Amino acid sequence: MAEVGFIGLGIMGRPMAKNLIRAGHELVVYDLRDDAMEELADVGALPARSCADVAAASEFIITMLPDGPDVEAAVLGPEGVLQGAGSGAMLIDMSSINPSVSRAISAACAKRSVDFIDAPVSGGEPKAKDGSLAIMVGGAPQCFDRAKPVLDVMGSSVVWTGDVGAGNVTKLANQIMVACNIAAMGEAFVLATKAGVDPEAVWNAAKGGLAGSTVLNAKGPMVLQRNFRPGFRVRLHHKDLRNALQAAAAMNISLPLTGAPQHMLERLIETGKADLDHAALVQCVEEAAGIEVMAEQLKPSHA
Repeated sequence: MAEVGFIGLGIMGRPMAKNLIRAGHELVVYDLRDDAMEELADVGALPARSCADVAAASEFIITMLPDGPDVEAAVLGPEGVLQGAGSGAMLIDMSSINPSVSRAISAACAKRSVDFIDAPVSGGEPKAKDGSLAIMVGGAPQCFDRAKPVLDVMGSSVVWTGDVGAGNVTKLANQIMVACNIAAMGEAFVLATKAGVDPEAVWNAAKGGLAGSTVLNAKGPMVLQRNFRPGFRVRLHHKDLRNALQAAAAMNISLPLTGAPQHMLERLIETGKADLDHAALVQCVEEAAGIEVMAEQLKPSHA
């Protein structure tokens, strides 16, 4: 029996799966894309023919998929995880989805005597590669304890946040803070550029003060270097904020600040930029201001 099954080998899933292999776990993998499975097979994983086959061969089954409907299809659909998982197996959903979907999937798993936790992540591709993701876990404490050795391979921070669904509530809260941080950083850089001040100098000064943050350290250089290669795509952050706003609406609460970056993400998607990194939020502010943010040393006159 393979120890771990992994379903979903995208930008995040591939490096996460590779870290599990490096740590000595046997891995069975499945993805809709053959080339993604071939890449993992080259480093020792066993490709499967379906999600059910992954589950049948695994004690722990990890799903890392774009959104709730994808997880529902992979777990509950024909040839899904619950068609193959044995009694006592554990499903670890590391996707970022609506908490209500996590709870529904957990209930379906319970009927098959399959344990479930929701364990979404933060940190993007760089932290997926080096195994330093922040992992936010919802589920029974005993399930968290059982899964933690596996999660520790992929994350430097693995935190239990409450019952099933709490992991995804925490991730939605995280995504609100990240989006607002990136949008505010973009406005700050545009202001500096319009005023004739090198935005890189502003970045260097601000990161040592109260405005300093992991977001500023990670996304500031990307903007200054005009590097929008995706570590976390615009369309996925849009999905996360949509889930946050839907969850808020279900609880009759307003999230006015969340709406601002969500509108900016929608604008990027409408203009063909859905697959850029979410640092591209700055481009919405640039478009309105009629300028482009760039480190002074990279401008043509400094070449």
